Amino acid sequence: MTGGAAWHRRLRSDRGSSTVELALVAPGLLLLFGLVVLGGRIALAGGSIEQVAAAAARQASLARDGLQARSVATETARQSLAAQHLQCAAIQVRVDTSGFRLPLGQPASVVVDVDCAARLSDVAIPGLPGTRALHAHAVSPLDSWRGKSLGFGDSDSWPGRTG
Repeated sequence: MTGGAAWHRRLRSDRGSSTVELALVAPGLLLLFGLVVLGGRIALAGGSIEQVAAAAARQASLARDGLQARSVATETARQSLAAQHLQCAAIQVRVDTSGFRLPLGQPASVVVDVDCAARLSDVAIPGLPGTRALHAHAVSPLDSWRGKSLGFGDSDSWPGRTG
C-alpha cells in the first residue's frame, strides 16, 4: 500500500501549475497592456490635433485677407504636426475665410478643420486597423477693426504717415 500512496501523492502534486497559469494568463495581460498603450496614443494624438487646429486658426486670424489666411493656416498646421511628431497617413486642412468678406466693424471669425489619419500600425495588436481618423475644429475671431491690405510693400511709406 505504501507504493500506491506515493503514486497517488505524486498525481496530486501542484508542481508546475504556476507555470501553466502564467502561460494561460500572459497573452491576456499583454493584450490588455497593448490596449492601454493604444488608448493613450489615441488620446495624445487627439489632443495634438486640437492644438494644431487652434494654432492654425489663430495664425489665420492674423492674416490680412482670406487667401493669405488659407495659406498661413495650412502651413501652420503642417509645421505643427511635424513639430509634435504626429504621424498622419493623410492630412486635410479646411479653412473657412468667409469672415474676411464682412465689412469692417462687424464680428467675424476664421474656422479651421483639421483631419488626420493617425498611423497605428506600429502597435502590434491583432485585428487593429492601420489608421484612426481624428478630427479637430477651431474658431478664432477676426479683429473687427482690422485693416485692409492696400498692396503697399512698406506701410511706413504711406502718404501722410510720419515716423
